[in-house]
Amino acid sequence: MWKFHIEGGHPLNGTVKPGGNKNEALPALMACLLTDDVVTLKRLPRIGDVLTVCDTLADLGVEVEWTSEDTLNLCAKNIRHYKPDKELCSHVRASILFLGPLLSRFGKVELPLPGGDVIGARRIDTHFEGIELLGAKLNFGNPITGEMKAIVGTDLYLDEPSVTGTENLLLLSVRCQGKTIIHNAASEPHVSGLCRLLNSMGAKISGIGTNRLEIEGVEKLNGAEHKISSDFMEVGSFLCLGAIGRGKITIEDVETHDLRFILKTLSRLGIEPLVGETSLQIDGTKELVMQRDLSGRIASIYSGPWPAFPTDLMSVAIVAATQAQGNILFHEKMFEGRMFFTDKLMAMGAGIVLCDPHRAVISGPSRLSGARMSSPDVRAGMALLMAAAIAHGTSEILNIDQIERGYFQVEKKLEALGAAIKKVSA
Repeated sequence: MWKFHIEGGHPLNGTVKPGGNKNEALPALMACLLTDDVVTLKRLPRIGDVLTVCDTLADLGVEVEWTSEDTLNLCAKNIRHYKPDKELCSHVRASILFLGPLLSRFGKVELPLPGGDVIGARRIDTHFEGIELLGAKLNFGNPITGEMKAIVGTDLYLDEPSVTGTENLLLLSVRCQGKTIIHNAASEPHVSGLCRLLNSMGAKISGIGTNRLEIEGVEKLNGAEHKISSDFMEVGSFLCLGAIGRGKITIEDVETHDLRFILKTLSRLGIEPLVGETSLQIDGTKELVMQRDLSGRIASIYSGPWPAFPTDLMSVAIVAATQAQGNILFHEKMFEGRMFFTDKLMAMGAGIVLCDPHRAVISGPSRLSGARMSSPDVRAGMALLMAAAIAHGTSEILNIDQIERGYFQVEKKLEALGAAIKKVSA
């Protein structure tokens, strides 16, 4: 067991590069199950969730070979069975993505219920409804079991634009008989990344980047090489940290075209980076002032499906708001447990009123003091790490494996920026 020890208050300066997008990497790993050929993934973040999925694939019989720190070769030619390991699946929510490719490969699946963050209920109804319309018969239990004789293309209208639901249906329908149309599909950049990988493997997907995807079924997929997009969640985290870090930070190797609504939303907190073609520069020495609505009322930031503000950035944005002048309402519309980490910020001195499980009012700026905390989930853990880095005094953060599920060697990146942080035995 490990923990982070942070001495807060050091100005943060320098350059940082984000890793690959975790939410693109995980379904990309699953795509290897659809072919006997080698699939090579580049800029693959070697984070906890990725390593867990790699172990699960290896247990199924997939050959998994790291050729560099962030490049992985996968070959599923000798895959042995369709039953992912129960213990491994319990550690990662994305294990639900085994449903589509294993049904495509074997015509049957036996999948333990997935694990992951404890941030509230996460429906899998969308997965079941879509997969059954493509020809499968599923039974919900622990494990989830299913079988299908043929994948028959059809017209699907999702009851919600579920990211993993859309990805599961893509992974299943690319080898269907005929055409599949997915209406109300998720359109996040990581979904588009999966579509590009599948097309490079021989799939025929159109409408990429929109909420209407058309898939012309093909009989066989081949190997491919694919570079994972930069993680805009990590970009957003370092952007919020840079804005309150009393220094100047440059974030390089960024797909800035994916950040337009994120930047628009963060501007309500006074965060205004200099946007380059592939970089962001943020000056944390400037005072942050929260915007108000034209009528003078307190502004709000709310989460929603893409292109709305991502739920995964709510936690880090809340920390940034504690250091800005003014008041603002955060409305988390997607998960009822996302806001519960705010009690730890309040213990550090933040001016926060938790109205209910979905809404919190932030008043700033607040002087934060170091504290001993435990990371409840990936994004809240990163938010607490940010708060500790700017707080007066020292902090300890336990349960850091939650943070490392989504951020690779984050302590080294922070240390390179000037933070006084150590990873020590707990």
